[in-house]
Amino acid sequence: MTKLSVNVNKIATLRNARGGNVPNVLKVALDCERFGAQGITVHPRPDERHIRYADVYDLKANVTTEFNIEGNPIPQFIKLVKEVCPTQVTLVPDAPDALTSNAGWDCINNHQFLTEVAEEFHQKGIRVSVFVGTDLDNIRAAATLGIDRIELYTEPYAANYAKDREAAIAPFVEAAKLAHSLGLEINAGHDLNTDNLAYFHQNIPFLAEVSIGHALISDALYWGLEQTVKRYRDCLV
Repeated sequence: MTKLSVNVNKIATLRNARGGNVPNVLKVALDCERFGAQGITVHPRPDERHIRYADVYDLKANVTTEFNIEGNPIPQFIKLVKEVCPTQVTLVPDAPDALTSNAGWDCINNHQFLTEVAEEFHQKGIRVSVFVGTDLDNIRAAATLGIDRIELYTEPYAANYAKDREAAIAPFVEAAKLAHSLGLEINAGHDLNTDNLAYFHQNIPFLAEVSIGHALISDALYWGLEQTVKRYRDCLV
């Protein structure tokens, strides 16, 4: 079964726009769990423009499903993750001023760094996933990092889905098959939504988890949070 992890960054963005604690990030996360989400994801950035470091500690103390923290493993992030000890950490190579994640790791040129970071997190019992594209040589390199999972960066799939979904999915199928053969579990995320998620799930073998935030929270404005979580879960049946 492929798990749905809901990224609650956008709830924090809305809260921070006004100040105060409305909407309440923790309440929304717990409601997502209550409505069927099997995980909660956050992506704190150094400027805390959406998820704040304090949010991460609050969520860890209350989330009962899998807790996934994404981010660039700068020292501040590494310290946070080691203190919180989530179920999973997802390493993402985004610059501090990046609007959103827009590329995967070059696992060949960052091999030593990623290997050392993964070992630090493993010493705390944290599952390690690395954000990557579909280049097969890069995935072969990822398999030598000592990590547990890769997360496939799915923006190229989403961007090309409407034009030719078979062509859009093809490199992801090959990447997933190779990763599985090398002993890696597979996550996916970025621009997945109710239009393209079911087809992705049907065609990607061994898909352990999808992490979805922007589209899901946006859809909740129309459908309500409970119905939205249900619709995304239905795409993963």
